[in-house]
Amino acid sequence: MRKESVQFLRDIIAAPSPSGYEQPAQRVVRQRMDSFADEIRTDLHGNLIVVKNPAGSPRVMLAGHIDQIGMMVVHITDDGYLRLQPIGGIDTVHLVGARVWVHTKSGPIPGIIGRTAIHLLPAEQRGKAPEIHDLWVDLGVSDRKAAEKLVRIGDPVTWQDGWLELQGGLVAAAGFDDKVGAFVAMEALRLAAQRKLSCALYAVSTVQEEIGLRGAQTSAFGIDPLVGIAIDVGHATDYPGSSKDRQGDVRLGKGPIIARGANINPVVFDLLVRVAEKEKIPYQLEGAPRATGTDANVIQVTRAGVAAGLVSIPNRYMHSAVEVVALNDLENTAKLIAAAVAAITPDMNFTPV
Repeated sequence: MRKESVQFLRDIIAAPSPSGYEQPAQRVVRQRMDSFADEIRTDLHGNLIVVKNPAGSPRVMLAGHIDQIGMMVVHITDDGYLRLQPIGGIDTVHLVGARVWVHTKSGPIPGIIGRTAIHLLPAEQRGKAPEIHDLWVDLGVSDRKAAEKLVRIGDPVTWQDGWLELQGGLVAAAGFDDKVGAFVAMEALRLAAQRKLSCALYAVSTVQEEIGLRGAQTSAFGIDPLVGIAIDVGHATDYPGSSKDRQGDVRLGKGPIIARGANINPVVFDLLVRVAEKEKIPYQLEGAPRATGTDANVIQVTRAGVAAGLVSIPNRYMHSAVEVVALNDLENTAKLIAAAVAAITPDMNFTPV
């Protein structure tokens, strides 16, 4: 992957974006895409909409959600500890002993997540995942008054863990779900802009997916696309203990995952597969027998209906501080979507037959 593209991704990962607080990451995307777009706007919900060839037909929407899971400060104890509630689906196993940032109006404040030492836990609690109310953030202050000078109720909290390069072109970080999707949507627009486009292309960095697919719902309603392709992460099953019988055989480095099922328009699915094979882009298939838990879910049922597709990037250890993806999967996903978008013409019929 190009050095400039890798740096763009790293910049997105470094910007905090728990649901409801996505704007630092959105500013990174806006700055990067300014030279590639015909229009850039932010809607009332906070979705960042990047447009290429706005006079084209039909309207095609790409959606990758920029928000990540996190936590929120909901109480400050008399001793100055911060009590939390999750923003999105947090597995509390990954929180014990974590280094975190509390994102305040004055900037990030470092803290650690504490829990009663295992020596002092009742026997029946040892070996069990803690509840969120069993944990707290320790800022190192001595009382509530000192804590309140630094933070206030409603401040978001995220892991400190940053970019880590592993072997074989793999990278790990918190927040790949789904900052890589927003990244790929923008990379696909950049690549598509180098081709002759018939369609009007809207690449959207959507907000609040982790708390109910909310940004995709509002942005799709506003754009009113004929075709909408969501870009998210999918569960890789190439690690010990995974169940390929239940989840399929998905591997890092083997290309994007193209979904097929009730949430997916069959013409869009066929287009993605046909383009992947023509362009010699490796791909993997995923069976999705019901509505997916992605932006494709709400895009499909917007207004009178949208021809929806879903392309996912294989991801290990989802919703942890060490999510792992392959850089070549990101590159191939962007190439696939750019080529598919360029193949859409005004006379194409996406009605299932």
